[in-house]
Amino acid sequence: MFVDEVDIVVRGGDGGNGVVSFRREKFVPRGGPDGGDGGRGGSVYLMADSQQSTLIDFRHKRRFAAERGGHGASSNCHGKTGSDIIIHVPVGTLVYEDGKLIADLNESGTQLCVARGGRGGLGNQHFATAVHRAPRFSQRGEPGEEHALSLQLKLLADAGVVGAPNAGKSTLLAAVSAARPKIADYPFTTLEPQLGVVQVDIDANFVLVDLPGLIEGASAGAGLGDQFLRHVERTRVLIHLIDGAATPSEALAQLNMIEHELQAWNPQLLAVRRIIAVSKQDLTAAPHTLEAVRGAVPGPVFGISAATGAGIKELISAVYAAVLEARHEARTALEAEVVLKPRPRPNVRSVRVVKEGADFRINGSQLERVAHMTDLQTDDGRAYFERALVRTGARRKLEKLGAKAGDRVLVGSVEFTFS
Repeated sequence: MFVDEVDIVVRGGDGGNGVVSFRREKFVPRGGPDGGDGGRGGSVYLMADSQQSTLIDFRHKRRFAAERGGHGASSNCHGKTGSDIIIHVPVGTLVYEDGKLIADLNESGTQLCVARGGRGGLGNQHFATAVHRAPRFSQRGEPGEEHALSLQLKLLADAGVVGAPNAGKSTLLAAVSAARPKIADYPFTTLEPQLGVVQVDIDANFVLVDLPGLIEGASAGAGLGDQFLRHVERTRVLIHLIDGAATPSEALAQLNMIEHELQAWNPQLLAVRRIIAVSKQDLTAAPHTLEAVRGAVPGPVFGISAATGAGIKELISAVYAAVLEARHEARTALEAEVVLKPRPRPNVRSVRVVKEGADFRINGSQLERVAHMTDLQTDDGRAYFERALVRTGARRKLEKLGAKAGDRVLVGSVEFTFS
């Protein structure tokens, strides 16, 4: 089964908790704090894998969570770092979040971190000062990131074969590559895209994709055309195959219909190199159809027969030459591309305070993280968080909005009483 669109949920591992511990050894008075830090949680990565060709592996498992970090221990022992998860996806996978494209994994081996693990909490050894030598406070681990992603696959191929149903596309793919698509004498034999590698010479080849037949209205979803046309968008060259068994008028109607559907789906497809061929030249009436198409189309039109091999070599040579030219243009455009300046990093220290009814809410990524990692049930924890409020300016903003002792303040999913 060919699956090219799935939704998944990924979550990084939570960081381990720091601990409160004090060194206690014989003949070592006032050993001091020795609580170890928690380990960082594991992260989730997507990796483009050329051995994958479909997203079917996500059909039954759609939630992935990395291992959480281990908790710290006494004697300054650091918690274990959580193991990462690497999810293999086909080359050409697009990654969306909230409808926005965040990555295009179009090269084999490319990795993308989609959910970072949380930081480990600090042990009480980090909070010792000359004044406060025995802190009874440590941090909790930071929660790992969680994201809902949509994965869409657009096959990466150098050339694609498009045409009406039963035009001989699968027969052509089987004749020029090692692919073995289903071939039968009825329309819509091909129900999913088929890939094959065409070996032109010892060190010369290209990838060819056979798309299911297109009918009128395919760009609007007729015949599942909207699910297949997206795979055409990445091809460098299109082979427009016309059924040689059709009458000249039917063949011209097929040609116009396919051109119209390609334009309706994506007008940029008209700029892709197209090579027109008429199949089934071993049939008696096929040469007449070929002549009619040649008279209506500027440029060369190839007549081929997958059964006898006639015209196949000439067609493949023309396709490979067009692929090489397209590859050269793509490299030239990449080299000439202007390197954009990196976007300025957001100010994670900035905080925003708003009034929500009788309550107050503080928004700020850094302060929210501190709130999640601080145990507000302890005196030392509340004092530490109070210093963070002052340091970031959140306390001053709360007072300007009229916050009084006893008011409830929300920071992310954490709430505390203002005092």
